[in-house]
Amino acid sequence: MKYTPRKINTFLFFKLPSAFLTGVRVKSISDTNSVVSVTYKWMNQNPFKSMFWAVQGMASELSTGILVMKEISESNRKISMLVTNMSGTFTKKAIGKIRFECNDGMLIREAIKKSIETGEGQTVIVTSEGINEEGVSVSQFKYEWSLKVKS
Repeated sequence: MKYTPRKINTFLFFKLPSAFLTGVRVKSISDTNSVVSVTYKWMNQNPFKSMFWAVQGMASELSTGILVMKEISESNRKISMLVTNMSGTFTKKAIGKIRFECNDGMLIREAIKKSIETGEGQTVIVTSEGINEEGVSVSQFKYEWSLKVKS
């Protein structure tokens, strides 16, 4: 499957409806980075008039996960993927349109390549940063992905 924003957004509708309903959408994907956006609205609000942290988490995880899925697909191997740890830091209220960018596609590619070569599981820590319309960081998430070639 060719990984395009449209195909991933359709996947969201059928397989991750909570992300779709809260407005999480893939904007771009390449070999090295991905951008996922979500706009603050009634459906994803918290009582403090900003975006609920879990919605930011869904968007940020998707920005890393689609790069992992894309690299696995391009490897033509069966590889398991699992988030084994995550952390988030919130620095500003998330209001308006927030874009989550992950620029760690090459780290993911290297971890998958090493797992294929050695047959051993690998972990890779990738970052997704939430940036508002003014270009200010509102949150940063780090995900530890575990990757292992299936036998």
